[in-house]
Amino acid sequence: MPIDVSEATFQAEVVERSRQLPVVVDFWAEWCGPCKALGPALERAEATRGGKVLLAKVDVDSNQRLAAQFQVQGIPAVKAFKDAAVADEFVGALPPAKVEAFFDSLAPSRADELLAAGDELSLREAAELEPRRPDIAVALAKARLERGAEEEALEAVSAHETDFAAAGIAARIRLSRAGIAAQAFATLDRGERGAALDALLEEMTRIGGTGTGDGHADLDPDELRDLLRRAVVGILAETDPADPSARNYRRKLSAALG
Repeated sequence: MPIDVSEATFQAEVVERSRQLPVVVDFWAEWCGPCKALGPALERAEATRGGKVLLAKVDVDSNQRLAAQFQVQGIPAVKAFKDAAVADEFVGALPPAKVEAFFDSLAPSRADELLAAGDELSLREAAELEPRRPDIAVALAKARLERGAEEEALEAVSAHETDFAAAGIAARIRLSRAGIAAQAFATLDRGERGAALDALLEEMTRIGGTGTGDGHADLDPDELRDLLRRAVVGILAETDPADPSARNYRRKLSAALG
């Protein structure tokens, strides 16, 4: 069932709630004929999605500041919120089929649900459903690394060489096989990202200073430094770009490569 929201409840019921699931907001008014035509289609679309999308209604006459805040110039105006921001929108009374398509684009897919489950069996099914998604491949590779299955982890990311996180996993496996930076990756697995990055950057600097492969005959110094770079970039790719520490480590990486 749709919920009625106001200026007092919008932040909690729409913005914050959208961090957990998509919230579709219908800006409408009692006097608006097209609003009354669109309303049942929106309600049917919500009802058939098993709680995966929430429908909220805002009476623009009673909540004029909200309408102005979100630049509602004509109604019905429908805005979809995901992760606390407007992700999609339309204006006017769309036919039911297009309303359904709009909701389909918001609801999590089966692969999304399996990714959220996070266990290896679910991740493997998700990868089969959407083999082109690097986020699923990386999650599957990590699950396989947890049980020491390096070859299977490498297989999971092998088709995603252009994705930084996937390339970082592949670099980690090659470094591990050469007996390099094992302690740094163990530290990363314990959740100590900063300490792991410091250790990897220190290893890069040390190799750059020695100018040798330091006994690793299968990896020359340039190749070794590139693998370490890929590992660092892969870790940073999964860090919030707004995190000040991420910017700091990017500067450290540039200095180590310099």
